[in-house]
Amino acid sequence: MKTRFYNARVLTMEPGRDIFMGEVWIEDEKILFAGTDEETQAFYQKHSGMILIWDQEIDCGGNLLMPGFKNAHTHSAMTLMRSMADDLPLSDWLNHQIFPVEAKMTAEDIYWLTKLAILEYLTSGITSIFDMYLTPLSIAQACLETGMRCVQVSAVNNFSQSPEMVEQMFLEINGKDPLNSYMIGFHAEYTCSKALLQKISALAHKYEVPVFTHISETAAETEGCRERYGMTPVAFLSSLGLFDFGGGGYHMVHCTAEDIAIMKEKKMYVVTNPGSNTKLASGIAPIAQYLKAGIPVAIGTDGPASNNCLDMFREMFLVTGLAKLKNQDASSVDAMEVLKMATVNGAHAMGLMQCDTLAEGKLADMIMLDLHQPNMQPLNNIAKNIVYSGSKQNVKMTMIHGVIRYMDGEFRIGVTPDAVYEKAEEIKARILQELSI
Repeated sequence: MKTRFYNARVLTMEPGRDIFMGEVWIEDEKILFAGTDEETQAFYQKHSGMILIWDQEIDCGGNLLMPGFKNAHTHSAMTLMRSMADDLPLSDWLNHQIFPVEAKMTAEDIYWLTKLAILEYLTSGITSIFDMYLTPLSIAQACLETGMRCVQVSAVNNFSQSPEMVEQMFLEINGKDPLNSYMIGFHAEYTCSKALLQKISALAHKYEVPVFTHISETAAETEGCRERYGMTPVAFLSSLGLFDFGGGGYHMVHCTAEDIAIMKEKKMYVVTNPGSNTKLASGIAPIAQYLKAGIPVAIGTDGPASNNCLDMFREMFLVTGLAKLKNQDASSVDAMEVLKMATVNGAHAMGLMQCDTLAEGKLADMIMLDLHQPNMQPLNNIAKNIVYSGSKQNVKMTMIHGVIRYMDGEFRIGVTPDAVYEKAEEIKARILQELSI
């Protein structure tokens, strides 16, 4: 399948390359060419003997092509609890609202609820997700059927999953299909015994792979770890060798200078979740400090029960807006750095090195943003407009692995939205009845 996108503004996210007018060509799942109009003509002249027959040609009408957003932390199937458990502190929210509902969820429930989240991801220009939830095989199946690129990370804790299951999923999911992969992780320090964490560390060392987890989301979590082990979560987890092969932490709101030094030494990623942290009043992550220390930052929405939407545009604005507020500095955390977090850094954190930029040989995970909308006019600085005034209404197309999965409001995922909505309602009704709510 060969697709030609022309008459496009192109933001490749390659270092030092500005937006240009040009074309992007896709062959099967990969980018064949991405260049200016002048480079396009030079290509034709250099390859005058080559016959290019396009299966489809798409006139972009001056709209913008760019890499898709990478949602570097989410719990997709928590769509079930969207607006079901709001306006509560994190501890009460988890223990009294979320955990009881999750105990009733089946693998099939999670399969359908993941599909519901995928509909929303596509409308937000998200082409890959870093998903942490309960039934890896049903999540992988939902993503394969809908065409969503998914990196799962295990959510092992004292109450569910196990190191043995984590290893089984690591071996079974990785390499099975091009859209699904699996990383080793755990829910959080406060939900895992030291013995369990040591087993996860042993797994990471066995396969020499990175580890990801929730870290220092709240001040209470951080103080609790100090009381238990005399160290912050970052220092304690690092002392167990969990980050000897890299990895990272979700949230990272309450970190010390010592934590930052450890994170830099271990080559860890920070995945910030400003929407969730704001809604749960967890605090504002010190993003500017991380950047100053050279620690790469990616962006995640967190789950739709704590956010409650899966909108990368809102997250990007909050990353820079909250950093400016925290530092009392309007120049803090530039919009271009935020755009890099949402694309390149997210891809790298997830191990998707072939999905970071629009360049020859890279995987065709690409979106088209409609610039012919009031919020994008006039075209003073398109890249910064995406962060400061962009919204889901600007997402015209979402392509994953060379296949258009969303275009002009139409989903191409093998199932209708109404069918997904109906299943979600059925699941909600059954579980609420079982809980007598």
